[in-house]
Amino acid sequence: EAKLILEPPLKMAKMLSPVGNAPDIICCGLNYKQHAKEVGLDIPKLPTLFSKSRNTLQNPYDPIELPSCAENEIDYEGELAVVIGRRGRNIPKEEAMEYVFGYTIANDVTARRWQGKKGGGQWFRGKSFDTFLPLGPSITAVWSLDPSDLRIVTEVNGQVVQDSSTKDMIFDVPTLINFCSMDTTLMPGTIILTGTPAGVGYVRDPPLYLKAGDRVSVEIEGIGKLINPVVGPVKDSATLR
Repeated sequence: EAKLILEPPLKMAKMLSPVGNAPDIICCGLNYKQHAKEVGLDIPKLPTLFSKSRNTLQNPYDPIELPSCAENEIDYEGELAVVIGRRGRNIPKEEAMEYVFGYTIANDVTARRWQGKKGGGQWFRGKSFDTFLPLGPSITAVWSLDPSDLRIVTEVNGQVVQDSSTKDMIFDVPTLINFCSMDTTLMPGTIILTGTPAGVGYVRDPPLYLKAGDRVSVEIEGIGKLINPVVGPVKDSATLR
């Protein structure tokens, strides 16, 4: 006689970043019309690209660590992230979506003074402190949603600070993939951050910078919600993989 054996439910020990070791992290700045307007800059004619280093990757629910050298200038940037699924080079815009594995949510955390003069005028330095790229909570398949009109909402301690749509993008996903792949090979697992909408902290009056004890969430319709607490400077981090 057959017997039904019920196993105890599995418990999730830890939620990890859906991309643990990206070969490249390519970011587009000033890619929302209203964001360019709020910072007083002209609409760019070509994508403004920069990169983040892999040490920035952080898991959902794990803390954003305030750097001891830049503790009082840390800003949030909720973003749609594209994950490349196929190796490609010189990818035509009309074929770009064939190279996308899926979409996830990113918080392009930024040290504002280090983004400018303190970092030598290069955005990379102010964008690449440890834990400065929370990513997740999962990857949504490319075929399951249209990235051209998704609501994106960022909250700090429950207060809505960014509320926009990807339809405000200046350069859409196919255009970004085409531009990033010009005579440049995109490897599977490459992350492309598509820019942040209006509402960043440093242009507010008074400015809104992240502090220890804060809780930041970024939600994009059809994908989910990325949540991370904020902690003070950590000498030897135990949260990085």
